[in-house]
Amino acid sequence: MKKLIKGIVDFRSAFLEDYRNKFSKLALRQSPDALFVACCDSRVVPNTFASSDPGDLFVLRNIGNLIPTYQFTSHGKCQTDISVAATIEFSLLNLDVQDVVICGHSDCGAMQTLIDNAEQHVCNCSSLNAWLEHAAPSYKRFKNNSSQNSDLTPCNLLSRINVLQQLDNLKTYPLVMERIQKNQLRIHGWWFDLATADVYHCDQKSEKFILIDEQEAKNMLTLFDYR
Repeated sequence: MKKLIKGIVDFRSAFLEDYRNKFSKLALRQSPDALFVACCDSRVVPNTFASSDPGDLFVLRNIGNLIPTYQFTSHGKCQTDISVAATIEFSLLNLDVQDVVICGHSDCGAMQTLIDNAEQHVCNCSSLNAWLEHAAPSYKRFKNNSSQNSDLTPCNLLSRINVLQQLDNLKTYPLVMERIQKNQLRIHGWWFDLATADVYHCDQKSEKFILIDEQEAKNMLTLFDYR
């Protein structure tokens, strides 16, 4: 807490004047460029590695950057995670966000816990393990692909596969699919390497992760028709 409190004082003395005008405008309305889904991990700071400013990203963070599938029971009761569903709904309907980024990362504690639980046959007896049940399809997909990408640790391979799975989960939301089909929404899978601070994006056709360097950034801007 000392660091946080001192940081506020440092911000006031060194940066407040530069940011005051921006925050005064943001107080009236927000218009973020993207909904950014990230893990709670304290080492993953999208505003830092994406060089974004306040107001640029509408951020959803949870353990393992998970998007539980959208589903209803036969009685019409919603079974998805209400918090995640509400965030997606608000970002699309209220903020008219046109891009969604799901960003996983290396050395993810949630993914390692998923592996450990499966290997040790841990029962679903904690809030964490209950939440990680939403990542069960990612683990199943991982077990079917574990012979590939031998240059990655099991945790990092699962983390990348988990990004692919969450993209699929996101498409189960009717509002998301409606906007994709109308070319009003683009969805992206990213992966952040903690050791190198490199960011990779997923080619969703090949399911390969490609380093976002200057040339690849140009390719992405062309592919998604950003002007």
